[in-house]
Amino acid sequence: MSTTQLEIIPTSGALGAELHGIDLAQPPAPATAKAIRGALAEHGVIFFRDQQITPEQHIAFAESLAPVNINRFFKPVSGHAQISEVRKEPDQTRNIGGGWHTDHSYDQIPALGSVLLAREVPPRGGDTVFASMWRAYDALSAGLKKTLEGLRAVHSSRHVFGAEARRQRDMGDRLGNAHLATQDAVHPVVIRHPDNGRRVLYVNPGFTTHFEGWTVEESKPLLEYLYAHASRQEFQTRFQWRAGSIAIWDNRATWHLAVNDYQGERRLMHRITLEGTPIS
Repeated sequence: MSTTQLEIIPTSGALGAELHGIDLAQPPAPATAKAIRGALAEHGVIFFRDQQITPEQHIAFAESLAPVNINRFFKPVSGHAQISEVRKEPDQTRNIGGGWHTDHSYDQIPALGSVLLAREVPPRGGDTVFASMWRAYDALSAGLKKTLEGLRAVHSSRHVFGAEARRQRDMGDRLGNAHLATQDAVHPVVIRHPDNGRRVLYVNPGFTTHFEGWTVEESKPLLEYLYAHASRQEFQTRFQWRAGSIAIWDNRATWHLAVNDYQGERRLMHRITLEGTPIS
């Protein structure tokens, strides 16, 4: 398809855009894939509607954007190791991703982003909220920005995907390989986005544990302030899913949170993670 057919409509929130005029059953041409990547870098999260695609087509679309990262912890879709299943059954009370986080910040090279496809959604509820970390950084005072310069933070998978964390969270068969939860990474608290050079706040409540060279106790007050600041409503957008909807978010520039407000209903999503590049 021609990139002139691709319509990019910003959402009403602080970030995000819906993309229209494309059928993802066919992998986009290189120029269109480049335009999609550009929209992702510009808006932080992009959305597509009414995409009735097979797992093979889902994988082909993701691979047109970046190499695929095989997830260590999520249950894969049968026959398709590239696709992770994000599922909540009617009898389960806890969902996956129900707190603010950034996927894969515990990796030495964090994931570029995720391509999440809605397979089954509840009749109401189950939205995902996204927050802009470049807007959060821009809104900090000059003094706090100066304080954060040069600080580095430790991120870990251990307290989220390790065996003890699994037992406490009652995830059932939805997560596995607890013995692989050994990742620890140190990243700058403020990074430059590799695609557009924006300054971005790069800590998150899900995986950040403390500042490098600080104790957990010393780190807690400043981290909690940054989390409260970054989760302010003026930095957010909210996406209402329908079956066939796709969201792609930039893990270097956003947080997200899956709202757990659909008790007694099933929600099934298929997620592909995109490999990233080093951040600094």
